[in-house]
Amino acid sequence: MLKPHDKHHEATIVKRGGGKHKHDEHGGAWKVAFADFCLALMCLFLVLWLMASRNTESLEQILTEADGNKTDQGKGVMPQQIGGPRGSLIERFPMTRTGNTDAPGNAAQSTQTNPQAQPERVSYDTPNDLQQLAKALGNMSEEAGLASNLESVVTPYGLRVMLHDTDEQGMFVRGSAVPTGKFQALLRKMGPLFAKMENQMLIVGHTDSLQYADTGHSAFSNWNLSSNRAMSARAQLLAGSMPTDSVLQVVGMADRAPLDVKNATAGINRRIELLILTKGQAAAISAMFGMPGKKSPLTLDVDSELPDVNILQQLRNKLLPGAKGNGNGH
Repeated sequence: MLKPHDKHHEATIVKRGGGKHKHDEHGGAWKVAFADFCLALMCLFLVLWLMASRNTESLEQILTEADGNKTDQGKGVMPQQIGGPRGSLIERFPMTRTGNTDAPGNAAQSTQTNPQAQPERVSYDTPNDLQQLAKALGNMSEEAGLASNLESVVTPYGLRVMLHDTDEQGMFVRGSAVPTGKFQALLRKMGPLFAKMENQMLIVGHTDSLQYADTGHSAFSNWNLSSNRAMSARAQLLAGSMPTDSVLQVVGMADRAPLDVKNATAGINRRIELLILTKGQAAAISAMFGMPGKKSPLTLDVDSELPDVNILQQLRNKLLPGAKGNGNGH
């Protein structure tokens, strides 16, 4: 209770002037900003983790065979992605190394101790043998729903198997070397059949005549596309347990050998050809690109491979006067 002499005095309130003090930085605003930063960082890590999981599932799907069994994971080449035409990405599928990945000599010792470990391989050299092989491949394509996409022709060089596009079904994703699901399953199903044969094959890729927008010399073209598709087909055959030595050559021919010359953009021109060679034809191609055979010196440091004597004799017989079938017209 105020005394009588204090009633006339007013209360004095002292306000200190505003200003920054040394304890102001200890407020809570920075904690809120730091919490927001941590939340954003956690969201980024979550997105990256989901992307990695998706890539892992895609890789497992590629490495999974048609019957659900996994191929030799860990022994293949991890897939890479390279820049393709017009900025697209062309996936390179893993190629399982079916050769010996362990210490040298382990595979040879296993086959010596257990002869049944190495399956017996069949040679297709006669037209009848090649026709039976063509029939087996035709049945596989029919089961895969690609009966109209496969054609086989028996030639003097071997069996020519053409896997081509149609209006309803394509072998690859347009403009890329990624095989469609049915084509991938068919190639992997062919792998065990080719693993049982002694014949070697050529894998040839073909495209239609549609050109890319960039026509520069170093730009991605149909040559690259046909080569990539041939290599992709080889990878799928190897994933289906076909041995690596079954492939003698992989070639990309772009649009230089169309089947439908009147319609250069026809689906039948976009194809993969498997030329299963006879033993004689495979040996001739190997000799063509390999080391020469017997040599005969022409001059110093200049050698020439001797031609086949039998072939030369047949040519002489045809050129002899009075030979059968030798006419005067040229």
